[in-house]
Amino acid sequence: MRYPAQMPTPPSPIVPLPAPERRGIRAESPQAVTFVELFFDLVFVFAITQLTVLTAHDLTPGGILRSILLGWLIWWAWTQFTWTLNPADTTHPAVRVVTLTATGVALVMAASVPRAFAEDALWFAVPYVVVRVIGLGLQVRVDLEREDTGAGATGHGGVVRWATLSMVGLVFVLIGSVVDPSIRPAVWLLAIVADLVAAAIAARRTVWDLNPAHLSERHGLFVIIAIGESLIVAGTAVANDERTTALAVAAVGAILGACLLWWTYFGWLKDALEHGIAAAAPERLGPLARDAFSLAHFPLIGGIVGFAVAIEEIVAHPEAPAPAEVVAALGIGVTLFVACSALSLRLLGGPVLMPRLAILAAMLVGLVVVTSMPPAWPLGVVAAALLAIVLVEGGGARVRVVASGSPRDVADPDVAEQATA
Repeated sequence: MRYPAQMPTPPSPIVPLPAPERRGIRAESPQAVTFVELFFDLVFVFAITQLTVLTAHDLTPGGILRSILLGWLIWWAWTQFTWTLNPADTTHPAVRVVTLTATGVALVMAASVPRAFAEDALWFAVPYVVVRVIGLGLQVRVDLEREDTGAGATGHGGVVRWATLSMVGLVFVLIGSVVDPSIRPAVWLLAIVADLVAAAIAARRTVWDLNPAHLSERHGLFVIIAIGESLIVAGTAVANDERTTALAVAAVGAILGACLLWWTYFGWLKDALEHGIAAAAPERLGPLARDAFSLAHFPLIGGIVGFAVAIEEIVAHPEAPAPAEVVAALGIGVTLFVACSALSLRLLGGPVLMPRLAILAAMLVGLVVVTSMPPAWPLGVVAAALLAIVLVEGGGARVRVVASGSPRDVADPDVAEQATA
């Protein structure tokens, strides 16, 4: 049986594919924190850990001053890059490549923290400047795209002005790294002043391209990682010591203190900060974000460093009374963390948390009384004060935010209402 021959299928006409739409590096809509940002943050928390070790080895006025200067440079590089990535599309390959490049350079900077006040300070200063320049360049590029798309033309001049003025501080950092180490703190102090002036001038007449929720989340994640690193510092000391009752008590006190520190920030206040910055009017968003997050969170992170320094020393010598400077580091560190978190809320239009401040004052008096006692006593005073703050604030609060010009209640409806001054 013969079958009819199958007719050949005519070739399909070749239709050219449409050219792929060009994807910008600015996020089209607000986005959550991505893994590449967390990867970047880890390097800077490592730098903070290095700073903790450096401070612990030189608890003198001069050593503390050097740690503050160095801590500012580390923090300012991180917070600037946080502003850079806030409106950027961090899922875009180009943004990821730039961020990962900055991460690698920042790792060199972080590993060189112990060299910052030595003869080879360029190992710290040059990577620092490179990270800042990478961040500023990306920030300007994202803002140019914002103007091109018509998303807001009022921010471009401010961003360019900010990037230009920031170069003054970077020049001072490089100069400070090659001068005699004895005058380096003075030169780097000029760099800090230049940074603050640049931030103040750039905020004028500028509507910044910021996602408030993303900004709050980035700072919250940095805080929680830094607290975790303080436990790692203590854990490392515990791992090398002989197991004793005194060591167990000190370790429990350190863990309890860290957990309560976490609660004073994340129990309710972090959410209040996020609602507060979201309530800001567009023209006020930049200055408020600068003051409440970039500036007020710097001493807050310094408080974590002070807490970690004290915990490391106490755990290393759990049976002998801690030196006065170690107890001071513990008290000042906890005070900076808890008080500056309250300051951040106040800067956003929230109330003055008077119970929190009163308990901190009582804690400092208590630490003076128990300074000469075994380490369990200072740790107990700190834990009791932090627990009192948590209980008095009831795990939550209803605050009144006026950052936008019109009062607005901000709190989770499920949290308890607190009377605040």
